[in-house]
Amino acid sequence: MYALLTVAAGILWGVISIFIRPLEAAGFSTMQVLMVRGIFSSLMLLIFILIKDRSLLKIHWKDLWMFIGTGVVSLTFFSFCYFKTIVEIGTSIAVILLYTSPIFVLIFSVFLFKEKITWLKLGALAVTFAGCILVTGIAGGSEHITLKGFLIGICAGLGYALYSIFSRYALAKYKTMTVTFYTFLFSSISVIPFCHAGQLKNILFTPSPDAASTSRVWLLILGISLICTVLPYIFYTKGLSGLETGLAAIIVTVEPLVGTLIGFILWKEPVSVAKIIGIICIFAAVIVLGLSSGKKDEEKIETTGEENE
Repeated sequence: MYALLTVAAGILWGVISIFIRPLEAAGFSTMQVLMVRGIFSSLMLLIFILIKDRSLLKIHWKDLWMFIGTGVVSLTFFSFCYFKTIVEIGTSIAVILLYTSPIFVLIFSVFLFKEKITWLKLGALAVTFAGCILVTGIAGGSEHITLKGFLIGICAGLGYALYSIFSRYALAKYKTMTVTFYTFLFSSISVIPFCHAGQLKNILFTPSPDAASTSRVWLLILGISLICTVLPYIFYTKGLSGLETGLAAIIVTVEPLVGTLIGFILWKEPVSVAKIIGIICIFAAVIVLGLSSGKKDEEKIETTGEENE
């Protein structure tokens, strides 16, 4: 179940271009998209928590570092670095550098959580990374890499990895909904100084002659908030509660696979043999890891049952 939730998170993150492209065409900057997404995601979760269980909002002030970690140090930091990398050296290389994150997660997990690095994890990591390289087309060698872009891209991968690390600490004390809500809240607050609020206000609230266009913008905002933010973060955070941190970080790399498929289908991006092989590599690694984690879950259930008997 936990592996399936992690895969579902990667799939939902992978379809984000369906919402990003039209919002950018409507005049949103990347930081404005990040802020709007964070605010609306926080509101959605707040409404749900108020209806379901208000105690989920309670956190101890001494634990604020966990949520500053997931929201600011991870979500805001990696998003900012990722967007800057795209501008500096292009999307293909940015994706590759972002998905150095499982390497950081594996290293952190060994020292912080005493997780073991197995040959299966290392093999799956290598196959996944190779698949990402093939999928993005970087293997063609046409991209130009600058030192500045490379370092910012590595920072994006580090920031992406830190969500798994900080979440692991937070999940030891709080429920999935609590962790996810405060992640979005702190992230959206941290982005406000950089999003040109006056310009954003004009885009959202200035009457437009085209009512259908205005309604479409609001639907896109709600869509990116629910489908590509609230649900995948809940799924991934829940997946982390039942999987080793390093394992979850590798499984969620199904995201670039889905993003590439969306590019093929909706945006008519070119298809090549290398990209198809890359998709197969990522898909195979995720399946192997998913089946492996599933067997471990069954063993735990059987062991628990025997102990109860």
